[in-house]
Amino acid sequence: MIFNIQGNMYYNRLVEEKIEELSQHFSVIGIIGPRQVGKTTLVKHISSNILKEVMYFDLELSTDIDILENPEFIFQQYEDKCVIIDEVQRMPELFPLIRALVDQNPVASRFILLGSAAPSLIRKSSESLAGRISYIELHPFNQMELPENITFEKHWYKGGYPKSLFQNNDKVSYEWLRAFIRTYIETDLPQLGLNVSSVSIRRFWTMLAHHHGGLWNASDFGRSLGLTHPTVNKYLDYLEGAFLVRRLHPFYSNIGKRLVKSPKIYIRDSGILHQLINIESFDNLALNIKVGASFEGYVVEQIDILKPDSHDLFFYRTQAGSECDLVITKGQIPVACCEIKFSNSPSTSKGFRISIQDLNTNLNFVITPSSEDYLFDKNIRVCSLNTFLTKYLAVI
Repeated sequence: MIFNIQGNMYYNRLVEEKIEELSQHFSVIGIIGPRQVGKTTLVKHISSNILKEVMYFDLELSTDIDILENPEFIFQQYEDKCVIIDEVQRMPELFPLIRALVDQNPVASRFILLGSAAPSLIRKSSESLAGRISYIELHPFNQMELPENITFEKHWYKGGYPKSLFQNNDKVSYEWLRAFIRTYIETDLPQLGLNVSSVSIRRFWTMLAHHHGGLWNASDFGRSLGLTHPTVNKYLDYLEGAFLVRRLHPFYSNIGKRLVKSPKIYIRDSGILHQLINIESFDNLALNIKVGASFEGYVVEQIDILKPDSHDLFFYRTQAGSECDLVITKGQIPVACCEIKFSNSPSTSKGFRISIQDLNTNLNFVITPSSEDYLFDKNIRVCSLNTFLTKYLAVI
């Protein structure tokens, strides 16, 4: 459903119900996710359902920072309200105070904290608020949140950030993504503690984009950049903590085979990936050598956003060449193997079939952009990504 908030279109997000439920039980709710993903818009929309008045502070505004010069006094004035603090990673010193205040008065939804970094990068947060806060990640728009006028192709090409996705002009969307990347490099990552030159971070991020879907090798990246492998690992940690990069880890099992142990690296948002590798239109994407890797990363991201919380994602590869693009596990038990193909008339590889035998999974899928849903073999089904997300993912 679409709402109009102060003249702007608002599209419902899947996490709304979960946030509203947690707000009835936790004193502090942390909504985390990258910049410009819609955290502020979301929380302003749902604040009317929290059943108390709201006080909002934006730590990107100098006026609000000035107001919070004496935060204890201010928060005590609003102890009967829900205090929303946006971009909270800019003032990590607030966490011990918030902990003390909620311990004194542990009412539900006392604070909602919005942050553009994982808790591990928001210094002191996990230690200060352990047991008092519930974190929820807000992702860029996923396939199940798209309005009818947004096609799969448009979503894949532009990515899920609202100001890119809902922009009708592809050139403007591309330029917005360019500015987004520049802001992260020049402002946000340094504020999170990555104090290195913007040139180095841009080169590193661009190299990751060209390596999208490949195995991580810190030594190779370090040699290319003239840096040590601990240094490039630190760069990767920060980009991952800022929700910009995904490390997909290999699945380990005691099957007596030599397994690849390095993670695979993906740029999480497909629009950012395409900007970093200079793909300026969907037609250019379809002809680009990275189209298969781009589609693979897009599929992995959509499945990760929408999978049940009880499930985890891995890949599987042996030194002998057997490979499965995506292994879905429940606990440590593989429940499904997925091969991702940028073709609507796919075949299955020998390596994928061997992986199925190794992992002993009964539910296995070849996921394509838009093929029909049919049984390819007795335990392998071909289907489109949309069919997989709507019909099979929740029941695996």
